[in-house]
Amino acid sequence: MTEQGSIDISSQDGIATITFSHPKSNALPGDLLTKLAEAITSAGNDTSTKVMVLKSAGEKAFCAGASFDELLAIDDREKGRLFFSGFAQVINAARKCPKFIIGRVQGKAVGGGVGMASAVDYCLATEAASVKLSELAIGIGPFVVGPAVERKVGNSAFAQLAINATEWQSAEWAKGKGLYMETYASISELDSAVQSLAAQLAESSPDAMKELKRALWEGTEHWDDLLAKRAATSGELVLSDFTAQAIAKFKAQ
Repeated sequence: MTEQGSIDISSQDGIATITFSHPKSNALPGDLLTKLAEAITSAGNDTSTKVMVLKSAGEKAFCAGASFDELLAIDDREKGRLFFSGFAQVINAARKCPKFIIGRVQGKAVGGGVGMASAVDYCLATEAASVKLSELAIGIGPFVVGPAVERKVGNSAFAQLAINATEWQSAEWAKGKGLYMETYASISELDSAVQSLAAQLAESSPDAMKELKRALWEGTEHWDDLLAKRAATSGELVLSDFTAQAIAKFKAQ
């Protein structure tokens, strides 16, 4: 893992595994978001890929969401729009990918991390994988990831996460709302379950899986435009004094 983070793709027996990493709790700066979206698209278009696994490095946090350092550096609307468009690119890449993506969530997910867990097709997690949408607490909102999260957990549960922005919700809560399909006591149990499902899907009909994925995501065809508009909204809000002060306070903790 470098200071700038990294994206790694490995493939075996038709299973493409994409691993992202960053020293700050697997946060996602803009360049990593772009590379992650490209990796998802590339693996999805590879004819040797039958199924994909999306995971992060390490045994602690799954993803801390946006990079606070980059958020503080945004000084105009266009830079803000471009930054938040990175999360839109990842979500749309996962949505359009013709292969099923299994999410492997070993620890806590915040903000964009919850969005990524929502954008995969089948998400498995450990019992330590609590979730939080902290955006409102820093003066913005989960506008870009919102459609993906709401699609998975429903409007009421999404509102609970979005409005109660300082409160962690447990992995058990996330499973009950449909974000996680199953939770496990240990990372080793999680990895066994991910591998078992991936191996099963790698032997399934590619054409049937492609059509099933298309059906499951029906009604999201407008998300390219929707998430672009949401990115512009976040990009404007992040310029506020409230946000700058809130992020500085979070960083000082």
